[in-house]
Amino acid sequence: MLSAFLTGFILGLSLILAIGAQNSFVLRQGLMGSHVFTVALFCSLSDALLIFIGVAGISIFFNDYINLVSDWLFIISAVWLLGYGLLRLKGAIKGNSVLTVEGTLDGGITSTLSFLVVITFANPHVYLDTIVLIGSISQQFPGNTKLAYAIGASLASFVFFFSLAYGAKFLSPIMQKPIAWRILDSFIAFVMFSLAIKMAHSGGWI
Repeated sequence: MLSAFLTGFILGLSLILAIGAQNSFVLRQGLMGSHVFTVALFCSLSDALLIFIGVAGISIFFNDYINLVSDWLFIISAVWLLGYGLLRLKGAIKGNSVLTVEGTLDGGITSTLSFLVVITFANPHVYLDTIVLIGSISQQFPGNTKLAYAIGASLASFVFFFSLAYGAKFLSPIMQKPIAWRILDSFIAFVMFSLAIKMAHSGGWI
């Protein structure tokens, strides 16, 4: 059972470490001290939900269904990433948010959660990683060991997102400098544009 738990934890952590729109958003929220707990909890619970769906055996159905909708999911995700990248590029150029490290993000909790819903569930990779990949691998574990595997994979998300969100606060003194925010927003914009191109290419659109 411990082996299944560790397998799930290591796999979950390795999949979530990649830089993406969701991770960049969590980092920025942590730096700004805006809805930090809620953002980290939402991301963690979203992963856990999809992981348990996959481990429950839904991956068998989803693996067939994803082939029918993957191209559209990729292009929708690419358009969204492009839009988010443009927002961050605008922030880097104008530098309006650099002096509000101790404040809040532009929107309230409702707009923040709405933003997270899109950034999380419009990304086809979240389904491929959690439901398809983690779900498929779980089929090798019998009985209670499958549950241990799912708990391990889910716990990896909680550890990562809460560490990222709250660990970002240690960077707060640095991020009070305008140039630091410009660099961060420029980097995030670059990542978003790169991911948008990758998504569009994966969907066969470029």
